[in-house]
Order: sequence, then structure tokens, then C-alpha cells
Amino acid sequence: MADIPLSRSAQHAASGPFASVKRFLKNHGWSYTFILPGMITFTIFILIPVLWALVISFQNDDVTSPLLWVGFRNYVLAFTTENGVFLRAIGNTLYYTVLTVTANIFIALILAALIQGRNKYAKTFFLAAFYLPAVTSAVIIAMTWRWIYNSEYGFLNYLLSVVHIAPVRWLSDPNLVFNSITLSTILTVPATGVVLFNAAMGSIPPEYYEAARIDGANAIHRWWHITLPLIKSTTLYLVVLYTIASFEVFEKFFVMVPSGVGDNTAVIVTQIFQNGFQQFRYGVASAQAFVLFLMIASVSIVQFRFLRSDVEY
Repeated sequence: MADIPLSRSAQHAASGPFASVKRFLKNHGWSYTFILPGMITFTIFILIPVLWALVISFQNDDVTSPLLWVGFRNYVLAFTTENGVFLRAIGNTLYYTVLTVTANIFIALILAALIQGRNKYAKTFFLAAFYLPAVTSAVIIAMTWRWIYNSEYGFLNYLLSVVHIAPVRWLSDPNLVFNSITLSTILTVPATGVVLFNAAMGSIPPEYYEAARIDGANAIHRWWHITLPLIKSTTLYLVVLYTIASFEVFEKFFVMVPSGVGDNTAVIVTQIFQNGFQQFRYGVASAQAFVLFLMIASVSIVQFRFLRSDVEY
């Protein structure tokens, strides 16, 4: 019996977009069930609130009146109200980010290189010890540094008294407070960087170093021409990770100097917190949050452009 040819509409239905979707779901749909819970959680608790905050940033922030579309007024108010404190907060955040990210990458590289040459037992011990701050609450670390910086009986002033130096008001002197908090971040071991750099260095084939040593390359040359280029992808990841964390710094400034020292300790997230949860100016707080988002996205794009060369992802 001869096959009955399908009509044009039936052929279109069999080969159209719905058929392609059906075939895709039949072949691969089961795999998406594994990520469905995570995607649902992400959508409900992250994506929808972020999109709603974007909508709020274009509406009035008076909670007692109906919502009205005000355009970019909240963005203008974010930069012009309170004597331009938000601009100062942006400057402080950039200053904090440059210092802490640079220091964290440099310190992590050095510590990872020192650990790399140890035996497996010493390496395990030091990696565990250095990673301890990563599993400790940031609030606990901030409170510890607050006690260290105490002007009357803090450990740092005790060390100064040993060499007969007068106590320093680390967290109450407007000229010192911001640098004191920044220093506390620098002196806290970058745990994630140490672990990831150590793993990246351990994956480099030792034959590369042997060949370079035979050719007469010293330790510095081997470090510069072999180690650093081959851990470039890890460096990019950590630079982006530490940059985002530094832009979003909040708990250290909130815990170590809860009342602030004028505007000297203002950073972007503390301004968002004050506008959103203390003054209930949700529109301005949402606008400042999206300014922060644009800053992080712009800096991350620049970092990828400069660090991604000769690296495959």
C-alpha cells in the first residue's frame, strides 16, 4: 500500500518549531529537572526581587501615597541629596576596592607559592589554617578587629605601648578610621585566593619548570614566564570575585564603626542601607543599588578584557 503524502500544513507541523521543541524536550528535558529546583529558587528569591527593585527605582519613594512613575528623579536625588555623600561613598568604595583587591591577590600568590613547595601534610595543615577565615562569620571577624583597634585596651595599642608610643584612636579619628578598616581587610588572609592559587599551581606540569631550569632560567624567570601565565584564568576569577566583594562591603563598616565618623566611613552599601531601611526612601535606595550594579558590571567587563587574553574558558 503506497504511503499517503502529507499535506503542506502537516509537513510544516512535523518540522516546525513546536516539533523541534518537542524533540529537544524528549532528548534533553529530563536533565533540566535536576536544575529546576535551583532555577525556581533563583527566580523567586533573586530575579523577581531584582526586577521589582528596578521598577521601584523609577517610582516615588513615599510609602504613604500611591506609587507614581517619576522617571530618573530617584537617580538624580541619589547623587544630589545629603551634600553629595553618595559621591563620597563611591570614591571611598573605589579606594577600598583598589587597595584590598591588589593586596589580596598579591598576598594570596605569595602564600600559595610558599605552601606549594611543602609536603602533603604541611600543605594540608596550612591550607586548612588559612581557609579558616572563609568559614568564619564576617561579623565575628569585624568584631574581633574592633577589639584589636580599641583605643583604651586594644591589642594594637598595647603593642604600641611596649615601644612607648601613645595610644592611637584607630576607629574614632576621622583621618585614620577608613584606612584602619581597609588595613584590617588586607591583614585578613585571603583564604579563597590561597586555596585556588595553590590548586592552580599544583596543576602545572613540572616538566615545564625542568625544561626552563635546564635552559638556565632562574626562579624569578620561571615564576614570571611559566607560573603567572598558566594561572591567569584563576587570577581573573579571583580579581572579579574580590572586586565584587569589595564593592559590596558593608558589615565591616557597620560593625566596626556603627555610628560612623561623619561621612568618612560612607561606602555605597551603607548608603543603600541608610536610605532603604532607616529613612525608608526605597526609590533612592533602589536607584543607588542599580548604580552599584552598573559599576560592578562595568569593572568586571574591563577586567575580562584585560585578563582573558591567551586563556580559554
